[in-house]
Amino acid sequence: MQELNEILNELKKEMPYKWRVQSFSRNYPTAQCVAYIDARDVMDRLDACCEWKDRYYEVCGNLYCEIAIKVGDEWVSRSDCGTESKVEADKGQASDAFKRAAVKFGVGRFLYSLKIMRVRTSNKQEQGKPYPFVVDNSGNRVNDLTTYINNLK
Repeated sequence: MQELNEILNELKKEMPYKWRVQSFSRNYPTAQCVAYIDARDVMDRLDACCEWKDRYYEVCGNLYCEIAIKVGDEWVSRSDCGTESKVEADKGQASDAFKRAAVKFGVGRFLYSLKIMRVRTSNKQEQGKPYPFVVDNSGNRVNDLTTYINNLK
């Protein structure tokens, strides 16, 4: 299955990624940030490397996504379960299942080797927002977290 190995090597390649806050410290003005790709990034990588399809199904109340890629005349598939997001539960669960299934083909797996970044946050919360916000060394609010963290490295 040399062709499968060639496809997998292409799928595993590093790709552009973004940063998001994973958690805020309760005791210190800091946040932990993790690198991520979104489902559209995964779709773009799959489109560039192979013919693919996906399907969603439920097992014991959990949403799964199965991604299949075409290798010769056969379909090779991987699947995984998603978890609800805090923002949009159903959409987040589908997106998570899709990305987790893609990781089994190597898409975005490099993200797990990147270190978690710690950044400064404000000491206060904004009105109506439950969390503080990321600030630079001068105390100014950071609006583009990805650019800010990439410039720190």
